[in-house]
Amino acid sequence: MTDFPAARLNMVESQVRVNAVTDGRVIDALGAVPRERFVPLSRQGIAYVDEDVRISDGNPPRFLMEPRVFAKLAQLAAIGPDDLVLDVGCGTGYSTAVLSRLAGTVVALESDEDLAARAGATLSDLGVDNAVVVTGPLTEGYAKQAPYDVIFINGMVSSVPEALQNQLREDGRLVTVLGDGVSGRARLYMRSGGGFSGRDAFDANIRFLPGFEPAESFVF
Repeated sequence: MTDFPAARLNMVESQVRVNAVTDGRVIDALGAVPRERFVPLSRQGIAYVDEDVRISDGNPPRFLMEPRVFAKLAQLAAIGPDDLVLDVGCGTGYSTAVLSRLAGTVVALESDEDLAARAGATLSDLGVDNAVVVTGPLTEGYAKQAPYDVIFINGMVSSVPEALQNQLREDGRLVTVLGDGVSGRARLYMRSGGGFSGRDAFDANIRFLPGFEPAESFVF
């Protein structure tokens, strides 16, 4: 039987701290949230491995982002205790549970109604009371609660949709992994002076979030 607290500690010490994650609030949040609660029972034994873990066998399947990349993105976002965060593609809610320990309020957006229901139930069971799970197309964001201080995208994207750009407040931050499915770079985007620009932060290669894949091109 897996010793989950020990596995969680090992994740923090051997995957997170050693990869330049130094923000104490991020480290404490990762150490407090039971990651195994957010994966299917049959996969709980691998909940803390340093790779993406499948959480849904749908078409396309969905994955829980690997701990190293997730932790570095959370640190990159520099989430403050009063920030309003949009968690895009929350899946079963793990990212929301962690981000809720860093932010004032988290709006967790999920397109899959079954995953959203699982996320809501698990978050409620864990006593997370500063997050709400909503459903809708991931690429459209959730304008009803905008503007957001931080937008966190749970997967690789080929580009950042204009709808999400427009839901950032002035001086807001958006973090994601931009790539082509072969390689990628974590990026920090900011809205300033009405503009939207970004910079590379670190190498990362994770799964595409559904709807954010590159558009198919015709081959002649």
